[in-house]
Amino acid sequence: MKILGVIPARFASSRFPGKPLIDILGKSMIQRVYEGAKKSKLLFDLVVATDDQRIVDEVHRFGGKAMLTLSSHTTGTDRCGEILTHFPEAEIVINIQGDEPLVDYQQLDALLSVFRDQTVNIATLATKKITQSDIDNPNRIKLVVDKQNNALYFSRAAIPNTAHQGKHLDYPFLRHIGLYAYRAQTLTEIINLSPCSLEQTESLEQLRWMYNSYSIRIVETDIETPNIDAPEDLAAVLAELNKKQ
Repeated sequence: MKILGVIPARFASSRFPGKPLIDILGKSMIQRVYEGAKKSKLLFDLVVATDDQRIVDEVHRFGGKAMLTLSSHTTGTDRCGEILTHFPEAEIVINIQGDEPLVDYQQLDALLSVFRDQTVNIATLATKKITQSDIDNPNRIKLVVDKQNNALYFSRAAIPNTAHQGKHLDYPFLRHIGLYAYRAQTLTEIINLSPCSLEQTESLEQLRWMYNSYSIRIVETDIETPNIDAPEDLAAVLAELNKKQ
């Protein structure tokens, strides 16, 4: 399989403008993401997809590959779709989060391994590492699966609803980790789908795909790395890096 890695990276951010360029112990965040993803031997190419020339310049500075994409894109999936048009040989595209400077290539490889099954068109990660706080937190996405590990639903709410049982943790909840991979043809199709009311209600783009009958294979992982959404998240990343020194 020819697998293309894409790292969407926006300069604008309501909570942390310019975060791809922040310095993390001598390296920019985008450099750390790029170098972490590059360790995967399954990728035939790796590209940062951005709407800002400053990010392009930074990626070129450390020897990486970057391409400018349309500023009108609203999701990382859309940016991946545009990058795909420049790589017609790609069979699989993996969307690597640009705000996870400690990305672990083993996560990428585990997700990509399921595409040996020709019935898989979209795949993403989930973990059973979940707390009661996560279950109650609408910013932590929960999901349920069928017996073949295909997603049945994603929600910001606690699913399934176990209120009648009294204790949420009696059920093995799954928490979503937002790393996606797609077959090239599927990616081309889903970026042209119109938003649906279900997606808009939960503010979760994957529900648009499921609403249009695309199945999503769920891969469980025990690996999780901290992401940076806001300046206060930097402390957790620095703590992890200091442990490794």
